Parts: sequence; structure tokens; C-alpha cells
Amino acid sequence: MSITITRVTKANAEDLRLPNQPFERFGHMQVTRDETGWHHHETKDDVISAQTFPEEHYQLVDIDRLGFALSAYRDGQCVGLATFEYQFNKLVYLADLKVNADARHQGIASALLDAAKLIAQQHGCAGMCTIAQGSNLAANRFYLHYGFQIGGLETFRYQFTQAAGECDIHYWLSF
Repeated sequence: MSITITRVTKANAEDLRLPNQPFERFGHMQVTRDETGWHHHETKDDVISAQTFPEEHYQLVDIDRLGFALSAYRDGQCVGLATFEYQFNKLVYLADLKVNADARHQGIASALLDAAKLIAQQHGCAGMCTIAQGSNLAANRFYLHYGFQIGGLETFRYQFTQAAGECDIHYWLSF
């Protein structure tokens, strides 16, 4: 198996249409903060469910205006995509990270972030930030394992939606 990470350009802009695939929802990351900092623990769901995010309909001109995108290829086929946006605070925001279900747990997401760090550093960034829903335990585990630190908890974003009660956990990583 050969993994290649490539910046998305006009030549491979079709990679921006990589479809979202289901992921398992099997638990929650619970986050608290006290005088010593952020803390977390996991709770397992009684029932495992699946979720698929809506398609984004990315346009390369918009991606390039805000930042950049990277594609991951396994044996010549696009199996992963990450989009990034430069922020005012010398951080690059990981806006989207997806890997095809049959390509997960093979280091592809980490390879995408490794490549993004180099591009972001060349752009003057000192770190990366992102968010994950508290109900996406696999994503939260990945970010912590990769080296991100919890930097915030947002509990109101979904208040007036079908996802009322959901939260976003904010992560940051210094380079």
C-alpha cells in the first residue's frame, strides 16, 4: 500500500467532491474545566449508530481564497481529503477531514495533517486548530492521540437545531 499526499489544484480539483461516508457514533467525549485546566472522559453509548455528514460542494476558488486543501491517495485513488483555512491568530483551521471508510486506521489522516503542518509553517502559522462534536468519539480520540490539546467547549451552537444538546470541543496544536 502506497499513500501519497497532494495539494489540491485545478489538476485534481475533482478530489474536492470526495463523498462523505458514514462513521460510527459509539460514545461521547465529556469535557470539563477547573482551576487546573481542561479534563475529559469518555462515555459509551448503549446503542451504536452511524452518521454521515452532508456533502459540502467545495469550490477550489473558495478553498484557495481561504487556505488550501490536501488529498490522500492510496494506490492512485483518492481516499482522503482535508481542507484548511488560515486564521488571523497564526493558526490554520482544519475545517474538514475525511477518509473513506475502507481506508481508515491506516495513518492517512495523520499523513494529511503532517503535510498540512509544513504548508502552514511556510505560511507563517504557529499551530493548528479544529473542532469535533462531542458525540464523535473516534474523531476526539484521533485529535488527542495526534497531539492536539483541548482549548474550549461550545455548548450552544446546536441549540435551535435537530442536534440540540450536542457540543463542539475545540482543539489546538502548537507546531
